[in-house]
Amino acid sequence: MKILLTAINAKYIHSNLAVYSLRAYAQSRVTDPDTEIALAEYTINQQTDDILMDIYRRKPDVLCFSCYIWNISYVETVLREVHKVLPDTKIWLGGPEVSYDAVAVLKRLPEVTGVMKGEGEETFAELAEGLELVGLQGITWRREDGEIIENPWRPVMDLNKVPFVYEDMADFEHKIIYYESSRGCPFRCSYCLSSIDKILRFRNVEKVKPELQFFIDHKVPQVKFVDRTFNCSHQHAMEIWKYIAEHDNGITNFHFEVAADLLNEEEIALIQTMRPGLIQLEIGVQSTNPDTVKEIHRTMDFEKVSENVRAVQKNGNVHQHLDLIAGLPYENLKSFHRSFNDVYALHPEQLQLGFLKVLKGSYMQEHQAEYGLVVKNIPPYEVLYTDWLPYDDVLRLKGIEEMVEVYYNSGQFTQTMPELEKYFKDPFIMYADMAAYYDKNGYFKINHKRAARYEILLEFVKEYAPEQMDVVREFLTYDYYLRENAGNRPEFAGEYQMDKAEVRAFYEEEAESHKYLPGYEKYDRNQMRKMTHLEKFLCLNKTVLFDYRERSPLTHEARTVIIAK
Repeated sequence: MKILLTAINAKYIHSNLAVYSLRAYAQSRVTDPDTEIALAEYTINQQTDDILMDIYRRKPDVLCFSCYIWNISYVETVLREVHKVLPDTKIWLGGPEVSYDAVAVLKRLPEVTGVMKGEGEETFAELAEGLELVGLQGITWRREDGEIIENPWRPVMDLNKVPFVYEDMADFEHKIIYYESSRGCPFRCSYCLSSIDKILRFRNVEKVKPELQFFIDHKVPQVKFVDRTFNCSHQHAMEIWKYIAEHDNGITNFHFEVAADLLNEEEIALIQTMRPGLIQLEIGVQSTNPDTVKEIHRTMDFEKVSENVRAVQKNGNVHQHLDLIAGLPYENLKSFHRSFNDVYALHPEQLQLGFLKVLKGSYMQEHQAEYGLVVKNIPPYEVLYTDWLPYDDVLRLKGIEEMVEVYYNSGQFTQTMPELEKYFKDPFIMYADMAAYYDKNGYFKINHKRAARYEILLEFVKEYAPEQMDVVREFLTYDYYLRENAGNRPEFAGEYQMDKAEVRAFYEEEAESHKYLPGYEKYDRNQMRKMTHLEKFLCLNKTVLFDYRERSPLTHEARTVIIAK
C-alpha cells in the first residue's frame, strides 16, 4: 500500500511538522514491508495543475492532506481534481481546519473517505496498519453505502512517544525548522484552539537536548518552537534556554512564543546574557482593555508584561514581537486605540496588528452570535464587524495595519518614526493619518519600490508638518544609509553636504590612523570609502560614518560612528 502524506504550505520557506511527525511515528509502528509512506510538500503559490500531475505520477493508494485555514480552499480544489484522475485512491483529511466539523466536511466533499480528528500520530499509524475503521478512535468516516460514521475522539498521547522527525537536513535547506517540546496550553483563550486541548504535556528535556544539538551541529539558521506557551513551566524553559546558551554555535536562532508576564527574574537574567540573535520572543498581548481580556478568558497582567518586556530589552540582544488582535469582544475603535498605544510604547522590534479569525471549534465560534461577530464565510474566517467595531472602523484599522508593516515592522525607519511621533498627539493617530494620506492619493493600490516609501513619507510630512521637512529629510537619509551602501544617492535625500576634498581628506587620514575604522588596516582609502559611507547632517548637527562591514545581528543596521569636528 502506497500512502502519500501531503502538505500544501503557505510559503516555500515553511515546512509542515505535522506530516513529518505522522510519518515518523507510523514508521516506528508499521511492520508490513509492503506499506510505503511518502511525503509531498507544495505551496499555495504553485499551479494546481503542477500539484495534480505530481500526485498522479505518484499514484498513491491513500492520499492524506494536512488542512489549515490558510490552505483549506486550495486543498479542496486539488482533491476534487485528484479524485477525477485517481478515482480509486482513498482521500483522508486531518488538521485543525477539518477536525471540529468533520461530518460537515464529509457532506461537503463526497470525494473524501474520512477525517482524522485532533492529534493524529496514533490514528494515522492505525490507518497505515490497515485496522478496521469501525473500531478506530479519532476518525469520522464514510461507509461504502455513503453513511457517515463519527467514531469517538482519541485520548491525547504521550509526547515522548513521537520520534524525532529530522534526519537529512538537505531536505530543509532554506526552510524554517519547526519543533515542539510541549503540546496543549494552560490557558483558555476563547479565540484559540489550544483551549480545547485541556491536557498540557511536555517532551522529556533529556530527549529535547540531543534533538536541539542536532540543529546546532547542522548550523540550522532558525528553529521555531511551536509550543503554545513555551515558558508555562519555569523548569522546562530554563533547562532548554540554558542548554542552547551553553551550546550556542553563533548562527542558529531559536524562536519561542511566551507569556511575558510569566517571565521571572532568573529567566530574564539568563536571557540578558545570551548572544544577540540567539533567541527571539513572540508575545501575544491581544488587548489591554480589561473587559476584553476578561471576556476572552485570557490571563494577563499587562503591567507585568510591560515590566518584563523592558527588562528583556535592556541589553538589546533579543528581538521581541508583540501581537494585538482587532475585533475582540468589548473592543471598539477607542479601546483599540488605547491598546495600540499601550503596546507601541514598549517599542518592540515588531508590532503585529492582526484581525480576529473565528476558528472552528473555538469558544469564540460558539458565542459568535452573542458578540454580533460577522465574519467572512471563506477561510481564514476573518472578522468583518462586531457589536463594538463596525466595518468602517475595521477598514480604518486595515489601513493602519499596512502603515505599521511598512514604516515600523520593516525596520527601515527606526530613526525617522520616533522623530515623526513628536508631531502627532499619539502614535495611533500618526499611523491613522498616514493611512488616510495613502488612501487619498491612491498609494495603497501600488506596489512601491523601497525608495518610494521614503519619498511618500516626506510628502506626508510636507502636508502634515511642513516646518519639519528638512529635519525629517535628514532622518530619512540616516535611515536609508543605515541599511543601504548605495552607489547612487536617493532623490529624497537632496544635495550631498560634503565636498570631495573634505571626504578625500577624511579617508586619507583614516587610512593612516584607523581611528574610526579599526580592522580596516589591510584596505586602502578607496577601498574603505566603498565599504562605508560618510554623511553630514546639518539639522542634526553631526557627521556620521556608516560602517557596512559591521552590522547589528538583530537589525542588520550598519555600525555608526559620530565623527568629531
